[in-house]
Amino acid sequence: MESSSKGLLTQVNQLWNLLDDLAESSPESYKKFIQQQLKEGKQLCAAPEPQLCLQTRILKPKEKILFINLCQWKRIPVPQSTTHPIPLSVGRPEDMSEISDDYTVIDVAYNPDVLQEAEKDQVKKDQLIQMAMKCIEEQFQFTLSHYYHITKFKIKGSIQRMKQNLMRIQTDPTDLRENVRKELTLEQIRSSSVSNPDHFPQLLLPKDQVSDKKGCLIEEISSTEIQVEMERPAYELKIVADQNEKPLKIELKVQLPGINSVSLCDLSVSQDDLLIEVSEKYRLHLNLPESVNTEMTTAKFIKEKATLIVTMPLV
Repeated sequence: MESSSKGLLTQVNQLWNLLDDLAESSPESYKKFIQQQLKEGKQLCAAPEPQLCLQTRILKPKEKILFINLCQWKRIPVPQSTTHPIPLSVGRPEDMSEISDDYTVIDVAYNPDVLQEAEKDQVKKDQLIQMAMKCIEEQFQFTLSHYYHITKFKIKGSIQRMKQNLMRIQTDPTDLRENVRKELTLEQIRSSSVSNPDHFPQLLLPKDQVSDKKGCLIEEISSTEIQVEMERPAYELKIVADQNEKPLKIELKVQLPGINSVSLCDLSVSQDDLLIEVSEKYRLHLNLPESVNTEMTTAKFIKEKATLIVTMPLV
């Protein structure tokens, strides 16, 4: 332990000496290096922020309500390209209880750019949700229901609890040496430039925040691994109004080629969204443009046209 501390202190002193030499020999490079470190440090210390909350159920090992808080976090890297895996961070499951219900909460974080892009495309948004659910199943050996709906609130539980769950910091000082990827040289620091930030020594994530098959806190999952096999069917959604142009109801027509019975259709409707799954062949999840009355919602299947029509009166 004592020798480890001395070795670490030696490395710190060497780094300070290198920075002192750089400040004297190349003030401009020194300035750029410090600015880059401050920028990356600010990003590293940024806290996760809630984006949306969805509700589903844990089916196995024990049936229970599950809330998944999807959060945006600058600490999570963006994918290198559209063909690369999408990094995400999954927090520990936390069991909670209220007067009438017991439930579990799990926090999942993506890079803010990933979530903002998904808000523009319902298909991408659904894929990110499916990816989060798939990662939860694999990491905690859960079996989750395919049905979910997005709640009206952005987060279940307190923001402080969510931050503490996702921002677990490794406090053991002996792990600091393991986090040092390589020794810095004066030439490496001097050659760094803002135009090529990859050359800067990177501020490292704590050990339990780095992609690891054991820890799996930031796990890269290829989109090809979580693609839902069911097709997204063609559909038409419209708001029906009365003579005074007052919106009355939402009407949804879904084309389901190859389906000949309504018994094969599973329909789930909340005030804000709708999910249709058909015989493991089709899957359609939509956020509704207006709040609907779920008790008055009706559905009928036209066998000749293989079309499902869902009528949802507005609240």
